[in-house]
Amino acid sequence: MIALRPLNVGDILDGAITAIRRYPLLILGVAAVVAVISAGLNLVASLWLVPDFNRVAQLGPAATQQQQLDAAYSVLGSTLSALLPVLVISMLTQTFLTGFLTVVMGKAVLGRPVDFGSAMREAAPRLLPLLAVTILYTLATIVAAAFCLLPAVLPYVFWSLAGPALVLERGTIGQAFTRSRQLVSGMFWRVFGVLLLAGVISWLISAIISVPFSLGSGAFSGIFDPQATLPKVTTGGLVLQSVGKVIAETIVMPFTALVTVTLYIDQRMRREGMDIELARAAGIQPPQPPQQAW
Repeated sequence: MIALRPLNVGDILDGAITAIRRYPLLILGVAAVVAVISAGLNLVASLWLVPDFNRVAQLGPAATQQQQLDAAYSVLGSTLSALLPVLVISMLTQTFLTGFLTVVMGKAVLGRPVDFGSAMREAAPRLLPLLAVTILYTLATIVAAAFCLLPAVLPYVFWSLAGPALVLERGTIGQAFTRSRQLVSGMFWRVFGVLLLAGVISWLISAIISVPFSLGSGAFSGIFDPQATLPKVTTGGLVLQSVGKVIAETIVMPFTALVTVTLYIDQRMRREGMDIELARAAGIQPPQPPQQAW
């Protein structure tokens, strides 16, 4: 799956892609189910908000300031009410996918056979602690971002490997955060660069897939017409956008999760000689490290 030696950036990205190519049905199939659940919840929330959005779109130039404020407050209140359950379920599905793919990648690195049943049996006991790690990691990043962008980068990078550490090392929640910080320390900018590159690639893939569906739904109609009003939201348009989101997330979510797991393994090989342990476990001799410094 990956070379059992310290990896360069290309190796990390290629490791995630190779995992998807080697287990397409397992990885993309599970990701598709998670994406359908997430998109379905978002679609229900969006349909709930359709009357309020259309009410704003139908406000003419003669609308008073009070009418505009009432419409805006109505949309804001409905949005908050609809997004809360969606965010909760989305976090649950994302936690499941992360834990599941971490187990899959951990087995695949050693060349061991992996299927849905064995991966689920190993991941299931760690899902609840992983959910706690996900919530704490997300809250820490959001709170830091509320003060300034730079502090938000610190928890985002230093604790980015807490999830894989929790699942693969089977420690406590506190130990997972501590292990992530230890693995990242001294290589902050390298880890940040890999995460940023993976994020940019994921965004580009998602945009390439989603934009045609958004165009077909009429979401961008009148964008170049300064006199145009807000486009009317339709059920068909929302369904079409949801289809594009499902396709995009089916590819993007496993890629991002697998890059993070591979990065965790790479950091352990660099700092703790895990490549030698993995080579012994796999029954092979580790190759010499590459010449690239990054």
